[in-house]
Formats: sequence, structure tokens, C-alpha cells
Amino acid sequence: MRSLIYLMPVAILLGSAGLGAFIWSLRSGQYEDMDGAAQRILLDDDRSQDADGNRSA
Repeated sequence: MRSLIYLMPVAILLGSAGLGAFIWSLRSGQYEDMDGAAQRILLDDDRSQDADGNRSA
């Protein structure tokens, strides 16, 4: 029972930190374009780039 005195504040602190990080990510726009990355991976670009950034056929 004595360990609850230490575990409860730690759990509340960690939960609050997680909730704060989630709210920060919502406000900073991390979840704006959920479909963009999923669609970009499906785009087929047959041309590759060399080390200089020039496209080769």
C-alpha cells in the first residue's frame, strides 16, 4: 500500500505529459495531411536522380 503513494503521482505525471505531447502535436499540425504520405508512396516515378540531383532517363 505504501508504494501507491509514489506510483499514483508518477502515473498522473506521465499521463499528463503524454496528453500534453498529444495536444501539442495537434496544435502544430502533425495530423493535417494523413492521406498525403500514403498516396505519395504509390506514385511511380520511373526516372531516378543521381548524386548531383540531375535526373537521368
